[in-house]
Amino acid sequence: MTLLEQRIGMPLFEPGRRPLRPTELGSSLARLGSLIQEANQEASLLVRRFKQGHAGLLRVGGSPIFMKGVISMVIADFQSRFPDIHIDQSYGYLEALSVSLRNGCLDLAILPVHQDQVPPDMTFVPILPGQNVIVCRPDHPLTLCTDITPADIDGYSWIAPPLESPLFRDLQRALKAIGTQNFRTSFSGGTLASIQSVLTGSDFLTILPASVVFQTRRTVPHKILPVHIDHPDRSLGLLTVTDRQGTPALGQFTVLAKNAIQRLQERMEQEQRTAKPSV
Repeated sequence: MTLLEQRIGMPLFEPGRRPLRPTELGSSLARLGSLIQEANQEASLLVRRFKQGHAGLLRVGGSPIFMKGVISMVIADFQSRFPDIHIDQSYGYLEALSVSLRNGCLDLAILPVHQDQVPPDMTFVPILPGQNVIVCRPDHPLTLCTDITPADIDGYSWIAPPLESPLFRDLQRALKAIGTQNFRTSFSGGTLASIQSVLTGSDFLTILPASVVFQTRRTVPHKILPVHIDHPDRSLGLLTVTDRQGTPALGQFTVLAKNAIQRLQERMEQEQRTAKPSV
């Protein structure tokens, strides 16, 4: 304390007083010292939580329908566990998301990709195989049909996903494969919420990922038509830049997302097994 007083050039305690009584300067410095100690402890805690992946910033981009229909619930679960991690979410498709990953605007992209489409400088980890279904509102006239034919489907218009989305190409291939001759669209390019709203209030049909229908069925009930369509040869997965080290927060999110999607797939497969009639 004597050394500190010599350095400052002023007394920190009133001379000759017992018990010791701080001077006005001494009291002011003590208050500042407490603030500095608290800030130092807070900074140390922040560094420790950042290293553990419990704090920080995570920038995630993905295809709109999957992000809103499936991944948004994963993000909600993640942020309930790690409230000090701020997630900045954006939407896009492979080309735009790859650019954002390369220039450092994104840490992770979540989207459906065929293995041949993965850029050479990136790593893609599949987490959910592609599976699409044709859906309609629960009381649609086609739900009364026991054997739906292409002629039955021809009588209805379609809701088309955004033209630039892989799902739009899936719709075209599916209709061609089942022999539909009259492909009419009455609504296109909307968000998942608008697609579901229009579907609920009309006799239109649309194609959606089975995981999105399964995950949102409690809030937006739809009926899956028993029409076989070929599933897309791609998977929903996690895309990152290969030679870039991710943050600890990214590691935490990756583990949670993989586990959440695996549980979702198991529930879907279990329901599909129980829905099949016994031989």
